[in-house]
Amino acid sequence: MKQLIVNADDFGLHKNINNAIIAGHITGCITSTTLMAGAQAFEHAVALAAANPQLGIGVHLTLVGGRPVTAAERVSSLIEEDGMFCTGYSDLLLKYCSGRVRLEHVREELAAQVSKVLAAGVAVTHLDSHQHMHIVPGIIDVVIDIAKQCAIPAIRIPAEPMLYFGGFKPTVGRLVGRCGLNVLAGLARVKARRAGLVVPDNFYGMLAGGSLEEKLLLRIIAGLPDGISEIMIHPGFDDSELNTAFAWDYHWQQELAAVTSCRVLDSLKQSGISLISFAGIA
Repeated sequence: MKQLIVNADDFGLHKNINNAIIAGHITGCITSTTLMAGAQAFEHAVALAAANPQLGIGVHLTLVGGRPVTAAERVSSLIEEDGMFCTGYSDLLLKYCSGRVRLEHVREELAAQVSKVLAAGVAVTHLDSHQHMHIVPGIIDVVIDIAKQCAIPAIRIPAEPMLYFGGFKPTVGRLVGRCGLNVLAGLARVKARRAGLVVPDNFYGMLAGGSLEEKLLLRIIAGLPDGISEIMIHPGFDDSELNTAFAWDYHWQQELAAVTSCRVLDSLKQSGISLISFAGIA
């Protein structure tokens, strides 16, 4: 039996992302998304979530590339002089590995993010994170504790098959990043399952993240293994505006086109793949 979660990250980051996620849910195969508590379009996303109750909503825990929801003096080791988190994962990891990040600050901030989403009336299906920081050793233990305390049943384990390429030609940096991510994800999977949390069996979308076009998505679907799989995507409207706001050079509209493609939808149907959200596996 093959079941598939198609999860759109970064809900709440920008209205063009929010609207694209909803479009991909209504007319495409998006079943799930993860909401950023501290992002600028949070309230807009919450309103859209309320109007689309079949869309599974998780929390996209954020320790990089944003602003904390907790008062700065309470999480001082997580923020820079400008009051913002580190720009990206490499800066945070350097800071963390050198002992300059306090885990009690991580706990306070991540718990506050989850509490904000719950207080908005969202039934949280799972946890994942911006740039996969939730699987870092030490941080994963905090995340598991928060999940159990808040009765959140599932988390993402971003362990894409090490030898999977699916026709995508990655940079060396992406390949190295995936190798490191897989090691940490494997350790996180063991801890999550021991804690009684639910995790999908398979994960795709890391290597081609931001560039997951139709042909790549079709290849994932064609080779999807048995069990529960998650595909991570990043849809959006107006590449020009989004890439001005965020320096990731993502192909937002291309990913939206992929998840709303008739060929993709037909392939899912013909393959007998059941579309579910994280609520469906918990």
